[in-house]
Amino acid sequence: MLMNAIRIDRPRMVTIAAALLMFALTACVSSPPDSQSASSTSLDDAISGSQRSDKARARDVYRHPKETLQFFDIGPSMTVLEIAPGGGWYTDILAPYLRESGRLYEAQYVSTSADLAAEDSATDADYRRKLDTAPAMYGTVVVGTLHAGRFMGFDAHERFDRVFTFRNIHNWIKDGQLDANLRAFYGALKHGGELGVEEHRARPGTSVQQMIDSGYVTEAFVIEHAQAAGFMLVARSEINANAKDTKDYPQGVWSLPPTYKGGDVDRSRYAAIGESDRMTLKFVKP
Repeated sequence: MLMNAIRIDRPRMVTIAAALLMFALTACVSSPPDSQSASSTSLDDAISGSQRSDKARARDVYRHPKETLQFFDIGPSMTVLEIAPGGGWYTDILAPYLRESGRLYEAQYVSTSADLAAEDSATDADYRRKLDTAPAMYGTVVVGTLHAGRFMGFDAHERFDRVFTFRNIHNWIKDGQLDANLRAFYGALKHGGELGVEEHRARPGTSVQQMIDSGYVTEAFVIEHAQAAGFMLVARSEINANAKDTKDYPQGVWSLPPTYKGGDVDRSRYAAIGESDRMTLKFVKP
């Protein structure tokens, strides 16, 4: 009797298993992962787009935008916050890439309360005009400010999939705002969201004052303070490394291109070195 029952039920079991397999395959097809195909503008298209100036493109050899953003696991449907965009070098890539399916927020960094009051007439106004020149290309970019660990101009609470900061850490150390800002980034990210950091890299053992004076920061310092804010380090990359950078210049990192703070003094030497040696770190909010 038992054997007969097994013989009767086996075809039914096979049918059920086949149905479950078909359901799983259908779910995979109908719910594709977050990928380049979900956006009308690929990362390659954004990087090669006409919105980028020749001057900006010339820096790709040092800044490696595609490799950097891929290392930070960016996707076209994400909500992304870039900190201190400056003139918009990365905005020119991020805004077109996220325009269709994602959302880009920008927070201009303001170091003092006095500068905060005057922000609309300075950097922020120039940046907004830039975005207004090509709304079809940039889409809707939300622009606010960051001062002493506080975001203004938009609600930042657990809103973002990614927060990016490119070459800003040394300024926050100098202004005494690094820890407050890192805590703000932690609060702004969703759980599982990532903080991507690119920063001029100092030799191990460099003092805090030397970091402030030179613009180069040790990896250990960045990691220590990010972890104190609650982040977990998940990966490091040498994408933006430069072995030619000796990090011992009269004007610190600003001796190198693109700043050339020393003017024509040793300019050809600095041009041959190129832009700074940089750490590229990926943290996650658990």
